[in-house]
Amino acid sequence: MPLRRSHAIALIPFLLAACSSIPYHANSAAVRVTHNEPTGCRFLGDATGNQGNFFTGQYTSNSNLETGARNDLKNKAHAMGGNVVYLLTDRAGVSGGQGGQTQTNVTLSGNIYHCPEPLT
Repeated sequence: MPLRRSHAIALIPFLLAACSSIPYHANSAAVRVTHNEPTGCRFLGDATGNQGNFFTGQYTSNSNLETGARNDLKNKAHAMGGNVVYLLTDRAGVSGGQGGQTQTNVTLSGNIYHCPEPLT
């Protein structure tokens, strides 16, 4: 069954959304991501942020994959009551064959802390 023009037009917003990064929630903007383990802070747990998969990763820029994964992690940290993420791992998934490889997803994992004062 061929794709009708009206159905194709209806898919455009979904395809465009697949190309953008996961947005951060307004309160998550204050969450700091750092490579230095904070001191004098309360450990809350760990979380993983991710953006992309085989389908969307092919149509999303590397920058948007990284930003989306970071925003996802910051959203999760804020939901846990954290304001600092000590980044533990960052991974980029790739797929492809003889025609080359394409980055398809980014995953960030970190420990979540609540610190009495924001890090500088």
